Amino acid sequence: MLRYLIRRLFLMIPLLLGITLISFAVIHLAPGEPTGLQAEFNPKITKEARERLRAYYNLDKPLHIQYVLWLKKVARLDLGNSFSPDGRPVTGKILERMPITLLINFLSLLLILIVALPLGVYSATRQGSWGDQVSTVFVFVGYATPTFWLALLLMILFGVKLGWLPISGIRSLVGYEDLSLLGMFLDRARHLLLPVLVSAFGGLAGLSRYMRSSMLEVIRQDYITTARAKGLPEGKVIYKHAMRNALLPFITLLGLSVPGLIGGSVIFETIFSIPGMGQLFFYSVMARDYPVIMGMLVVGAILTLLGNLLADLAYALADPRIRVGG
Repeated sequence: MLRYLIRRLFLMIPLLLGITLISFAVIHLAPGEPTGLQAEFNPKITKEARERLRAYYNLDKPLHIQYVLWLKKVARLDLGNSFSPDGRPVTGKILERMPITLLINFLSLLLILIVALPLGVYSATRQGSWGDQVSTVFVFVGYATPTFWLALLLMILFGVKLGWLPISGIRSLVGYEDLSLLGMFLDRARHLLLPVLVSAFGGLAGLSRYMRSSMLEVIRQDYITTARAKGLPEGKVIYKHAMRNALLPFITLLGLSVPGLIGGSVIFETIFSIPGMGQLFFYSVMARDYPVIMGMLVVGAILTLLGNLLADLAYALADPRIRVGG
């Protein structure tokens, strides 16, 4: 297992290089430059000043030279400085916003596991029942509902009409420091409830249906029939023998859902005004802040690759028959 893990980590390096190369080329193919935005806000800027700005940002060099210069910085664990007026290091800006995004995504994954797993098992073991039909309707609604539209509806209902939950930020702006430790926790929990639900909604619908399909396939196998014929309790047959094998496709899809959750952060963090990585990415794209965009893409790619690696490692835990070969 250790050799497999080390080998996978080394294989991630060329894959990550390929992702950064494609991303670097794509963002530079977009029309406009950061210097163009600065010139629009300063109509008195001269052509010479604009050229000096391009030279300062290395934008006057060929694209492959720009990529090599950027890659040299990354090799030193330096993502460069932002093109924004503050000129802050990209690493600092990302690390400042990463905890809240990772927290929301972790809570979303946890909610998906807690709800989608038993819901899929319930629907499979009671195929055609009233509960199965209700979950099927839930799945279709989840697939058809756009995330931004659902977020706006929940904000109007729980934030504006009922006034139960806040609709922006991650904490109260007034009186937060005067709260007790429990009060601070509850305040943050109220602010994060809607974003976590919105982030997990699509995954809940899809993964519960995949779990149902996988369980239906497993419980029709001969060894399940044999286990029932031996007189084993139904709960032991389902949760010990069937569910363990049915988890394999679920684990795969759960690992692949990581990039979707990270990408969805751009939508709900912007809507809910959450100061996370998604909001930073949105503002950076609008400002054509290339170093921040590339830094965010690198972090997202690393998290995605690690998610897939953890999914592969979870295979061995879910099914002892799986052995890592050479």
